[in-house]
Amino acid sequence: MITVIGDRFGVWTLPVAAFIGGMLAAAIVLLLVSRIRGQGPERLILAGLAVSFLFTALTNYLVFSGDQRAAHSVLFWTMGGLGLARWDNIGLAAFGVAGIIAFALRNHRRLDAFLAGENTAESLGVQVGRFRMLTFVVAAFTTAILVAVAGVIGFVGLMIPHLARRIAGQLHLRLVITCAVFGAALLLASDLSARTLLPPQELPIGIVTSSVGAFFVVWMLIHRKL
Repeated sequence: MITVIGDRFGVWTLPVAAFIGGMLAAAIVLLLVSRIRGQGPERLILAGLAVSFLFTALTNYLVFSGDQRAAHSVLFWTMGGLGLARWDNIGLAAFGVAGIIAFALRNHRRLDAFLAGENTAESLGVQVGRFRMLTFVVAAFTTAILVAVAGVIGFVGLMIPHLARRIAGQLHLRLVITCAVFGAALLLASDLSARTLLPPQELPIGIVTSSVGAFFVVWMLIHRKL
């Protein structure tokens, strides 16, 4: 979008474009899942992967066919970084973080019920299909907000829950808070590394987290913990 309309909305151009794209992708995933018989988590993952590849191809096309002056901004955003974080948009990020944490803490008992399986959760009064969709929508909305500010920073959401469970256990009340603290610590450490590995340039944080995340996934697979 930014390669087509340029910097029309000033400093908010990239966040607005990213948020619209994120919510559009979430809507397409929900539409795909609603058309498929059965709505297990694996179907959400497959639908999300398909939409992700589609939007990646579309983004690459717009980068090459649009305004080349915006290509650098788009490239940096796709790798993630805190370079766009400013005091005038910190409220947007805080709103997203507060929203997802409040949702998780309010519904931690429902989330705990899923640990025993969907049938058990249903017997405990959880409307499994509806609650799964609600969780997906809230997560997608929050992700779109944060990605709009910081870009695409991968593997944090994959690594942190596995590490946090070793300390906080499986129940979500303590796990959510522990994940928030560990995630912030990892992001800060990655930011410091990105600022010092290639001076005077600043690497995108996504490069650091993806590198660490790749080794983490390999380690988990070797030890059969994924």
